[in-house]
Amino acid sequence: MKHSFLTLVAILAFVACSSTPTKVDTGPIKARTFAFVDRGPTAAPAYADQNPQIHAAIQYAIARNLAGRGLAKVNTGGDVTVGYLLIIGNNATTTSMDEYFGYSSDAHALVDKVHSYQTEKNNNPNFFEAGTIVIDLVDSRSHALLRRNYAMRPILRDPSADVRSARLQEAVDAALKDLRIAN
Repeated sequence: MKHSFLTLVAILAFVACSSTPTKVDTGPIKARTFAFVDRGPTAAPAYADQNPQIHAAIQYAIARNLAGRGLAKVNTGGDVTVGYLLIIGNNATTTSMDEYFGYSSDAHALVDKVHSYQTEKNNNPNFFEAGTIVIDLVDSRSHALLRRNYAMRPILRDPSADVRSARLQEAVDAALKDLRIAN
């Protein structure tokens, strides 16, 4: 546990030095509703993740956290737009699921930072697999990034559905732990 905490602190320090914001906090966010990034009317491309259950689970965990803060989920046109990026890596490769992150170069830059940290800065000679979730809250009118934070966790092999759901909720809660909503 101590090693995981130190690793997370090192990641925070590493990514905080770059031009792609990894944590944006302008104080309490004034909002009552939220919607997830709209992917548009077309289906995901063939190379995109074909497991909609993963996105449903992530969106459920985020919606649950935000509902606990008084934000209501709407299909479109929320006060804030929620985007998320899932980055999965090991000693050799890093991939991402960015279908609900939005259309910006930030996704590629964030994936590169995580990969660089995991493969170059970590100095861990042992095999590892880690998942990182990045969550953005964007003002739906001005498109200003109001909040960005992330959580990284080791990936478990074949966990039960209950364990997977609990770990996902814990990671989402960690990424949104300092979020303040103004009434």
